[in-house]
Amino acid sequence: MSESNVTSRERDAGRDEAALLPPVDVIEDAEGITLYADLPGVTKDHISVRVETGTLTIEGEIRLVATQGIEVTHTEVPLARFRRAFTLGPELNTEKVDAEFRQGVLKLRIPKAEHAKPRKIEVQVS
Repeated sequence: MSESNVTSRERDAGRDEAALLPPVDVIEDAEGITLYADLPGVTKDHISVRVETGTLTIEGEIRLVATQGIEVTHTEVPLARFRRAFTLGPELNTEKVDAEFRQGVLKLRIPKAEHAKPRKIEVQVS
């Protein structure tokens, strides 16, 4: 799995739009990969995860709500949109991606395809 075309500017519906790049950890084991994306301030309703022609895309919008009557004078989250894109290899089964979102962390589990999993070969005695 590798990152593809990830910059602070992404093409979105034909227009140039800046987006945050959330930090992501990727862990691989014999059964597949697990991806953890840190998305503080994001709700489940504002996350989109899709796989299209071998590319995994995570995108969405941060909704920070200020209390009525209070003016925000400083913010360290300069953009309200985020986006990350990764190229998935043919060894991953993109039909069985599992997504879970808890406490601001998106967890994606992508299993390896059967042909890519390690298997034991039994040696015959003749």
